[in-house]
Amino acid sequence: MADLPAREAMEFDVVIVGAGPSGLSAAIRLKQLAPDLAVVVVEKGSEVGAHILSGAVIDPIGLDRLLPEWRSEDTPIKTPVTRDRFYWLGPAGALRLPNFPMPPLMNNHGNFIVSLSDVCKWLATKAEALGVEIYPGFAAAEVLYGDKGEVVGIATGDMGLDRDGVPKDSYTRGMELRAKYTLFAEGARGSLSKIVIRRFGLDLDRARPKFGIGLKELWEIDPEKHHPGLVQHTFGWPLDNSTGGGSFTYHYGQNLVAVGFVLHLGYRNPYLSPFEEFQRFKTHPIVRDTLEGGKRLGYGARAISEGGYQSVPKVVFPGGALIGCAAGFLNVPRIKGTHNAMLSGILAAEHAAAALTQGRAHDELNEYEENWRASEIGRDLWKVRNVKPLWSKLGTAIGVGLGGLDMWTNTLGFSLFGTLGHGKPDSASLDPASRHKPIAAPKPDGKLTFDRLSSVFLSNTNHEENQPVHLVVKDMALQKASEHDIYAGPSSRYCPAGVYEWVGEGAQARFVINASNCVHCKTCDIKDPNENITWVPPEGGGGPNYQGM
Repeated sequence: MADLPAREAMEFDVVIVGAGPSGLSAAIRLKQLAPDLAVVVVEKGSEVGAHILSGAVIDPIGLDRLLPEWRSEDTPIKTPVTRDRFYWLGPAGALRLPNFPMPPLMNNHGNFIVSLSDVCKWLATKAEALGVEIYPGFAAAEVLYGDKGEVVGIATGDMGLDRDGVPKDSYTRGMELRAKYTLFAEGARGSLSKIVIRRFGLDLDRARPKFGIGLKELWEIDPEKHHPGLVQHTFGWPLDNSTGGGSFTYHYGQNLVAVGFVLHLGYRNPYLSPFEEFQRFKTHPIVRDTLEGGKRLGYGARAISEGGYQSVPKVVFPGGALIGCAAGFLNVPRIKGTHNAMLSGILAAEHAAAALTQGRAHDELNEYEENWRASEIGRDLWKVRNVKPLWSKLGTAIGVGLGGLDMWTNTLGFSLFGTLGHGKPDSASLDPASRHKPIAAPKPDGKLTFDRLSSVFLSNTNHEENQPVHLVVKDMALQKASEHDIYAGPSSRYCPAGVYEWVGEGAQARFVINASNCVHCKTCDIKDPNENITWVPPEGGGGPNYQGM
C-alpha cells in the first residue's frame, strides 16, 4: 500500500460533505449570495436522496427562507397537515390525548408531510441550476489538514480494494477536494464529523450527545383507510415506562402511509430489539387496522441526534463548520430536524460567503457559532431542552408530562428546571444480561410483520462484497469477553439490518459481521457497550438506495 499513486486534487471555495437538507441548503445559499463561488457537494449515496431517511413532517420555515417562491412551483411538498392526534397506548387499547393542553410548538398545522428523499432530490436540482457541482457515489473518507492543523478539505475513499485492502484490477485512487471552508453535513453520528469534534475538542464543555434509532416503513394502503394530512403520534406500548420512545403514522400522497418507530438508545435491557419492537407495535389495533390489506413498499433505519440544545458542540473550527444533524440540531419532542438543518445550512453559508468576500480562508467562522443560539434554531431548541433529560430520568409517564409543562413555561420565558444534563452516554447505559430475561420476538407473518432480511431487501441495500469491512472492531477479544459474555450479544438485536451475529456457544462463540446488510444507521457506533465498533464509510455508492423515503 506504500506505493499507491498520489491523489489528484481539485480546488474549491467551499466543499460540503453530504447532500441532505443542510448541505444542499448551504450550497444553494452560497450561490445565491455569491454566484462566482466554486461550491461542491460530495455525497456517499449512489444518488442524491439514496441515504435520506426521515418521517417526515417538515416545518416550512427553512424552505420559506431559502426559496420563498417554492409554494408556486411544482414540488414534492404537496400534503399539508390537516389532523394532529396523540395517543397513549396499552397492549390492546389507546387513550387519545387532547390537543388543547399541548404546547403550541407541538401543533403540526402549517407543516407538510413529505418524502425527505424526494425533497432532497428536488433541492439538488435547485443547487445544480445555480452552478453547484454535486458528486454522488463518492464517500468522504478522510479529513485533510494544513500546516497549522486547519481543515483544508476532504479526500474521497479509494475504490477497488479487496477485503484485505489490496488493490484489485478496478482500483481507483480517491480524490482530494480542497477548499477554503469545509462544511460537514453528514447527519447524526457522521464519521468525519466525529473526527473533527474530537480533534478540535468541540464538545469539551457541552453535555454528552444522546441518540435514538428511527425505523420506518412506507406502505400503500386501502384508499378507504387513507386520510391525507393525518399525523398520528403515540407513546407507551410496546415499550415499558423506563424505555423511551414512540411512534409516528403519517398519511400523504397517493394512498401512502409512513409508519415509524423511534427508540431512545439510552435503554438498559440488552435483550431489547428496536426492530422487533417496531414489528410488535404494528400489531396494535390502532396501527393494524390502517395497514391490513396494504402493501409494504420500503424499509429503512437511521440514528437520530437527541441531545438537543445543551449537547450541540462548538460548531466551528479552523477551516470549517458543522451543520444540520451533524451538529445535533434536531428537536426531539417535535421529531423534526429538517427545518433546523436547512436554517443552519443557510446561516453557515451566509457567514462563509461573507468571509470569502473579505478574502478570508481556513479560519473559524465565529459569527456562525455566535449567532445560531440567538437564531430560530436556538429559540426552537431552547424551549425543549429539558424534555429529553426529564424523559430519561423519570420515565415516559412522568417525564413526558413534566417535559410538556417545561415547554409551556419556556414559552413564558422561564423554566422550573434550568437546563438539565443528560447523564451517561448511550454506550454506558446497558445493564449486564444477568439482570434481565430474554424477550420473545413476535413471529413475522409476512403480511403485517416481517423479518430483518426481507426488510433489508426493501431498502435496496447493496455493497461490493469484496471490499474492506467498514465496521471496524478495535478489539475482538474484548467483544467476546464483554459484549458477548456480559451483555449477551446485544449487537445482534440493536442492529436493524442483521449485520451482527454471534455464531456458536460459550467459548467457541464467533463474532460474524455481515457488512453487506448495513443500512448505514450508525447504531453500532453509538450503542456498543465498550465503544469497540467504529463505522467508517464503505466504497462510495454502497449502502441503501431509498426511494420515496
